[in-house]
Amino acid sequence: MQKKLKDLAALVEGAKIIGSAQAVITDIVQDSRQAGKNSLFVCVAGEHVDGHDFIKAAVKQGAVAIMTERDIKPPVGVAVLKVPDLDEAVKKIVPAFFGYPGKQLRLVGITGTNGKTTTSFLIRAILEKAGHKTGLIGTIQILIGDKVLPVHNTTPNVVDLQRTLAQMVEDGMEYAVMEVSSHALDQDRVAGCEFDVAVFTNLTQDHLDYHKTMENYRAAKAKLFASLMDGVKPGKTAVVNVDDAAAGIMLEASGPAAHITYGVMNEGAQLRAVETKVRATGAEFAVQGSFGRLKLRLKITGLFNIYNVLAATGVALAEEIPLAVIEKALTEFGGVPGRFELVDCGQDFAVVVDYAHTPDGLENILKTARQITERRIITVFGCGGDRDRTKRPIMGRIAAELSDVVIVTSDNPRSENPEAILDEVMAGVKETIGTKAHDRIADRRDAILTAIAMAGRGDTVVIAGKGHEDYQILATGTIHFDDREVAREALGGII
Repeated sequence: MQKKLKDLAALVEGAKIIGSAQAVITDIVQDSRQAGKNSLFVCVAGEHVDGHDFIKAAVKQGAVAIMTERDIKPPVGVAVLKVPDLDEAVKKIVPAFFGYPGKQLRLVGITGTNGKTTTSFLIRAILEKAGHKTGLIGTIQILIGDKVLPVHNTTPNVVDLQRTLAQMVEDGMEYAVMEVSSHALDQDRVAGCEFDVAVFTNLTQDHLDYHKTMENYRAAKAKLFASLMDGVKPGKTAVVNVDDAAAGIMLEASGPAAHITYGVMNEGAQLRAVETKVRATGAEFAVQGSFGRLKLRLKITGLFNIYNVLAATGVALAEEIPLAVIEKALTEFGGVPGRFELVDCGQDFAVVVDYAHTPDGLENILKTARQITERRIITVFGCGGDRDRTKRPIMGRIAAELSDVVIVTSDNPRSENPEAILDEVMAGVKETIGTKAHDRIADRRDAILTAIAMAGRGDTVVIAGKGHEDYQILATGTIHFDDREVAREALGGII
């Protein structure tokens, strides 16, 4: 990519250039550490960090121009692109600079409170099995062919997202499968993208620290479906879980796009799971649709994963993937790191690590654990700091109701006092725990070790909240921490 600064300025009404309008731009960055020769540095004044404080660092790295909405005096020889509204300018300039990659790829977006990650991996597995080169952008990682890139947000900012999509185009990807968070939709981080398929998994309480109300949260999700009416690409489809109360909102928002509905309880769903059997080793069921029945035997388990498989099947059918390919991809699928992931060191009880960090997510994994557990469910979980506080007692009540032993611990406390977070979670635990054993251990490592030490034959230890994460965010900084590693350490000490 290479454009002159004056050509980028022409995309934004009211933009002015101070310095050389002929400056050649070969990259756009929002992080000064990513700046290179001939780059344009976008100065975003964030909640915690102000990009204007890093102008000198970006210039030292090779930036030749700065984009801002402020009046600033740039370093000698550096141009300034001054715009009336930085957010709006970024949405227009960045996709254009990278050649609108979000319009060149077949783009599948998945939104919902839970299930986005597993659904995205399932969709990618089916598309790859059908011979389509498919990139993935999600909570765990970014995949471009064999390349694995780290992620910092479920959906990257506009600059990073467009660069990633452009890399996918350059590397020959045909599809991009993307988790699309409510924050990203509300902040329009997907500007410049034209989605071909939009998937709705479910809507349960989360992120109310940001959205304030469930109505706002739902409206943010619906923006993905409304976007199906934008652009010119044919074959747009909304794939929606009609067992969820918000389904009608999503379907209505999608307008004239084709609809594929799925569910387990709703008999009117176009794709419905029937004859379901959930075991520790996997789930079995049949997908009932206009084509008849597609019988599946999976390596992943849980009712929530049956929903995820239905969603992925809906996308595959929308993209005209043959049933035989869908069946082969789904039966071979081995799971996603940190999503009901079994830690097996030969012990005579189960240890499950899961990312569940919402009330609905915790309820789902505990109900699944009950289906595969002979004796007790021992649950270790916490709630993140600087996030929605209202869900803390709710999750405490759910853990107490559905577990036999509850150990409340820290998740990512961030700037909050871990003990204060535990107080709020324990308030919910005490409402419903009755005479069942329970404890609070702020140190997450000690909590996991304690839970595994008390487990016996036929029990299941559920370690919830962090899943694939290999870090813990404390007030003093971020440290390495992996629930799976600690579980293996504990199991090694008792086997």
